[in-house]
Amino acid sequence: MNKLHLARTAAGSDASGFFMCMCGAISRHRPRMRRWMGAAALALVGAPAVAAGIVVGAFSGGDLNGWEEKSFKGHTRYALTMVDGRTVLEAQTDGAASGRFRKIHIDLTKTPMLEWSWKIEAPYAGIDENTRRGDDFPVRLYVVIERGVFGLSSLALNYVWAAQNPVGMRWPNPFTKQAMMLAVDSGAAQAGQWVKHRRNVREDLRAAFGEDITAIDAVAVMTDGDNSGSRGHAWYGDIVFSGE
Repeated sequence: MNKLHLARTAAGSDASGFFMCMCGAISRHRPRMRRWMGAAALALVGAPAVAAGIVVGAFSGGDLNGWEEKSFKGHTRYALTMVDGRTVLEAQTDGAASGRFRKIHIDLTKTPMLEWSWKIEAPYAGIDENTRRGDDFPVRLYVVIERGVFGLSSLALNYVWAAQNPVGMRWPNPFTKQAMMLAVDSGAAQAGQWVKHRRNVREDLRAAFGEDITAIDAVAVMTDGDNSGSRGHAWYGDIVFSGE
C-alpha cells in the first residue's frame, strides 16, 4: 500500500484523496509527460480545438480518451449517453465514490478560461457540505496543481453544485486545506436544467490560495455520495479551456 493510498484511507472518501492520487500519478509519469509535451504541438494538430482553445473533455464527440478512473468506495457509473440531443457524460452514484480524471498541462497565461455545462437530477438533501460527513456533491469539477514529491504538496480547486452553501461561497475541504471548494451552483432552483459556466481559473486560484498560479496539471470530474450515503444522478457536457 503506497503513501498516497494510506493518506487516502486515513482521510476517508473525499476530494483530497482524489487529487492526491491524481498528483501521485502525474509525478510518477513526469518524464513521460515531458516527452509528451515535446510533441504537443504536433498532437494538437489532430486534437479537438474550439476557437484556439483546448478541449479537455470532448464528450459530445463520444470521446473519453485520456480519462482514467479512480475509485475510493465502489464505483460511480459513468457512461457516454445521448441526452437532450447531444452526447454527454452521465454519472450515477448510490453511496459510491469514484471519479474520472485527465492528466493534461494547461498554461493559464494563455488559456485561463474554463467553460463547461452540467445538469443534476436533484441536489443532496439534509447534508452540510462544510463537514466530512457532508462532503458529497452531485457534480464536481476539479483543477489540480501538482507539487512536491509524489504530489503530496499539491493543490486543487473544486467547482461544485452545493446543497446549502450559496453561489460564490468558498471554503476549505473538510479533509484538507490543500483543496478549496467553490459553489458555482446551489440548491434545487436549476435542477433538471443545463447550466453553463465560464470561469477564469487563474483568478479563482489566486482568490482561493493567495498566489498567482499559472498552470494546472490535471482536470477531474466526480459525482459522489459515499460520506452521506447519497444517491446522485448528473450529466457533464464538454470541458474546454480558452483565452480571455
